[in-house]
Amino acid sequence: MKKFYKGNIHTHTNKSDGDEDPIKVTEWYKEHGYDFLVLTDHNHRTILDYGNINETPLTPLMIPGEEVTLSFQKDDVAVPIHINGIGIERVVEPIQAETFVSTIQANVNLIKEAGGIASINHPNYKWAFTTSELIQVDGATAIEVFNGHHGSNGSGGKNRPSSEQLWDGILSSGKLIYGVATDDSHHYHDFTPTMANPGRGWICVEAESLAESSIMASIKKGDFYASTGVYLNELVNSKNTINIYIRTEDHDPLNLPEYITTITGRNGDILYETDSLHVNYQLPKNALYARATIKSSEGFKAWTQPIFPK
Repeated sequence: MKKFYKGNIHTHTNKSDGDEDPIKVTEWYKEHGYDFLVLTDHNHRTILDYGNINETPLTPLMIPGEEVTLSFQKDDVAVPIHINGIGIERVVEPIQAETFVSTIQANVNLIKEAGGIASINHPNYKWAFTTSELIQVDGATAIEVFNGHHGSNGSGGKNRPSSEQLWDGILSSGKLIYGVATDDSHHYHDFTPTMANPGRGWICVEAESLAESSIMASIKKGDFYASTGVYLNELVNSKNTINIYIRTEDHDPLNLPEYITTITGRNGDILYETDSLHVNYQLPKNALYARATIKSSEGFKAWTQPIFPK
């Protein structure tokens, strides 16, 4: 029977620019209830030695990863290109191609050739990516709609789209890509808003079991939601219907948060909104796609994956 498994897919240790060793980092996530973890050090595949694999399975499940990291000189500015390789079978050495877009594409291809899932990281970090560039890239499974690093510029600016708007821009082009939330954690000692701390964003993957093959298969199919603190009891997406049950059992019944669920479609247009804890939305026939964002009165969010009726 399928169930939800919580995991972080963007995590740094002192094998690159984090401030703690991989074992201590993993222990933090284990102590805080994570089921799986991907260590994604820059251009380094960090692997833990769990010893005898025939012993009782240890949590969190460790899925190998790497943040493929390079910069490209665009208009006399060094623009960062950071792409997570999730479940890679070997280290991916970043390469530069002739153009900015072809460089992104080349590294997405390398990640896939290494058996991994490609996820485009913090698209607004140093205002790196535009919608017109992102829609030209094929084969990326996901894009970060939330990144816990304070420098990720996820909310956008006066003339800059937010990460969610970039996501909607790609979807509005007719291209399917999933939205993920991540910590991008670097700092495990000093917990302040200007530090990249763990525990800020994650995905909940609906899978048959807590095994790498099962988790990877579900991520590839979009059987997950992204969250900064809103949890779902049930999420059923079909080609035409979004069905959501929001979890409230963890809260004081005398102080239950309120929730607003917004169904978003082409160009970020709002198709429907409700404050119900059970959302059952049927797409109109002319809708290109739809996705749900759930906001709590506590300030947390969750994002479901888009459905395309056609």
